[in-house]
Amino acid sequence: MAVQPRLEPGPDHPITVEPEQHRVTVRFGGRVIASSTSSLRLAESTYPAVQYLPRADVDPAVLTESDHTTYCPYKGTARYHGLRDADGNVTADKVWFYPEPYDAVSPIADHLAFYPDAVDISLED
Repeated sequence: MAVQPRLEPGPDHPITVEPEQHRVTVRFGGRVIASSTSSLRLAESTYPAVQYLPRADVDPAVLTESDHTTYCPYKGTARYHGLRDADGNVTADKVWFYPEPYDAVSPIADHLAFYPDAVDISLED
């Protein structure tokens, strides 16, 4: 197995992880599946910022297991969950997390992020 490259954020590829100042609410199929005042906002280079919610603030009943993984040289290996709707239908691999994130982004451990094409994410005061 080849060793994956590991890179550190820097001026050419900045990454910041900061506490979100608002409540983050995630809706799937019209119902709230996550809500948190302890989310983290990860901003990476020129990509849109991503909200990472504590796993404890996400309804575990909507998450399905997945074998899918991807690799980011700045954050580590991501694993995925599908989302189960109220009728039991599953949308695959729409939630990701880093079980062992690299040191530069270590605060996102035990946090989940959602693809915005699958859910509605809102920030509330």
